[in-house]
Amino acid sequence: MQVGTQDKALHGKVALVTGAGKNIGRGIALALARDGAAIVVNGRADKAAVDQVVREIEASGGKAVAAMGDVSDPAVPPRLAAEAAKAFGGVDILVSNAGLRRQTSFLDMSFEEWREIMSVALDGAFLLAKAIVPQMVARGGGAIVGLSGISTHVGTPNRCHVSASKSGLEGLMRALAVELAPHRITCNAISPGAIDTARGTSAGPAPPNRVNRPIPLKRFGTVDEIAAMVRLLVGPEGTFITGQTIHVNGGEFLT
Repeated sequence: MQVGTQDKALHGKVALVTGAGKNIGRGIALALARDGAAIVVNGRADKAAVDQVVREIEASGGKAVAAMGDVSDPAVPPRLAAEAAKAFGGVDILVSNAGLRRQTSFLDMSFEEWREIMSVALDGAFLLAKAIVPQMVARGGGAIVGLSGISTHVGTPNRCHVSASKSGLEGLMRALAVELAPHRITCNAISPGAIDTARGTSAGPAPPNRVNRPIPLKRFGTVDEIAAMVRLLVGPEGTFITGQTIHVNGGEFLT
């Protein structure tokens, strides 16, 4: 029996996914759209990639709009919130996936590079929540998911700025989980392990200890496996999960 639009678990919901032009962000946007959510697809610079995700969603019968902008710019998140409200009436699901991956030794790292990395993953998540949470409150609740990473839990050389930004993101989710609970808003982080994605030139090669550290399941994870965990947390099955960091890493890091 074919499932109609009205029967999909996220029908009527609106999701804003940042960094959604490729890799994990793209996978999350497509997964939420398949389950009925309208998607605000955000990217910082690659509009062609963002437009392609919008086309994919629309070709599958879903609804999506492109919303470009650097989430670390304080002027951008309020504009994204306004664009989401204009297109779909407001946001129920916020996925803070945008982040920069750089590899620079601590002794060679400039304060400017430190701030650049921190500003996207951590400041961006704060600014987005500030802009979007009022819409969630008005709509009767919502879900926020921040994409962290295994590096902050195991220690990875040449990425202290990335690790610090993700640690801060997890702390932000825990604090917001308690503060926003009265508004029926859940807040969680997902910490992916080694995921089979295309690395940008700024990310550099995979860190050596990521290659050598054993993964009990003996494979990299997939984008779809991360997207599925996001879908669980933001859907009706995840409404009693909040303040958590969910590790999806094939056993590479055990809590």
